[in-house]
Amino acid sequence: MLPRGVYAIVDGSAARPPLELVAAFVKGGAAVVQLRLKDAGAGELLRLARESRKLCAGKALLIINDRPDVARLAEADGVHLGQEDLPVSAARAILGARALIGLSTHSDEEIDAAVGADYIGFGPIFATQSKAGAPLPPPHRIEGLRRAVRRSKLPVVAIGGITADTVADVARAGAHCAAAIAYLCNAPDPENAVRALAEAWGPRPEASR
Repeated sequence: MLPRGVYAIVDGSAARPPLELVAAFVKGGAAVVQLRLKDAGAGELLRLARESRKLCAGKALLIINDRPDVARLAEADGVHLGQEDLPVSAARAILGARALIGLSTHSDEEIDAAVGADYIGFGPIFATQSKAGAPLPPPHRIEGLRRAVRRSKLPVVAIGGITADTVADVARAGAHCAAAIAYLCNAPDPENAVRALAEAWGPRPEASR
């Protein structure tokens, strides 16, 4: 089961080494840590995933971006897929029934099509530079997030431009988790940035459906 709270994403474009960020995010209180290292070779990604698993053990879930094969070999908790990645059914065949599978969505149609996933990522909620060049829609804002939560049969991980100043609104809108990339990876103190995000998230009220 996906825990509620901060979903911290380690991006390959960050200035700090990936394992340094994983350790900081875990210490800061992230509920979930995702490795998003798109330029890493398979062998290097597997090494980093295995080391990350040790850092996360008993403290946070570890999700691998794009690569169910690496997630399985590293004994990670699951995989996160984009719309152009392997189908959810194929990832499930690799990982088995117990693994978590997330799927990025940006529209009602993609939310409705997320059959077999355990949770969806939905965004961008606010303007973001973390995926420059990607064909993202305009920000959905908080009202769009509320609609996505009402529509989805799965837990919703909100992503896109979320900061400590806006994360409480994201929680009140019914999101299961708040994901962040640049806000955490580029922070002067990533550990404290995660802690501030987690504290601002606060107790999450049950969303009305």
